[in-house]
Amino acid sequence: MTATYVGDELELFAKARNWKAYVGASLAPFIRGRVLDVGAGIGGNIRALTNPAVTEWVALEPDARLAATIEADRCIVMNGTLESVPGSERFDTILYMDVLEHIADDREEIARATRLLAPGGCLIVLAPAHQFLFSPFDTAVGHYRRYSLNQLRALKPARFRTEMCRLMDSVGFFASLANRAMLRQSAPSERQIALWDRVMVRASRIVDPLAGFRLGKSALMVWRANGI
Repeated sequence: MTATYVGDELELFAKARNWKAYVGASLAPFIRGRVLDVGAGIGGNIRALTNPAVTEWVALEPDARLAATIEADRCIVMNGTLESVPGSERFDTILYMDVLEHIADDREEIARATRLLAPGGCLIVLAPAHQFLFSPFDTAVGHYRRYSLNQLRALKPARFRTEMCRLMDSVGFFASLANRAMLRQSAPSERQIALWDRVMVRASRIVDPLAGFRLGKSALMVWRANGI
């Protein structure tokens, strides 16, 4: 199954190097072996998330136009959705990086993903947090929802254990609350992305641990399949 992505923000967020480095550092212990990157977009996360423990990266993207732009070492590009992946395939890591909120039936999607995980493999979800922050931007890029941690906890597959459950970007969270003008926009500007990435993300890397990862505008969840 293929689809056309409705958003046009991917190139803007691809420039958010500090944010991607922050997320990559947080997830490094869980990304290894064969990786399936669901909804890979233009491949903006590959360089930030790959590490020496990765043996193969499969970028799965339903939009053929976006899939054609992905170029990375040790990367196989597939145009399609999870339904396109043969059931015999097994992956050590499956990623949903700002993707699950685009999928209408998120519970069924997670169930499909678990059937493709190797024993001991990790299923990773990064998603926008807090439904009260839902904005015209969310609508413009095809989001069905934003998540609370409890909503993500409710999606935990049977026979999986939670390795990480946290909110990230506490400074960005308060900026979003304070700046309703930004939230009313259908898309952030390049200047706004640069300010957030260069200033707020760097501050959040300091503040988030002090806040116990209980504040933030992004939710991060890591589940591991039983088997090791």
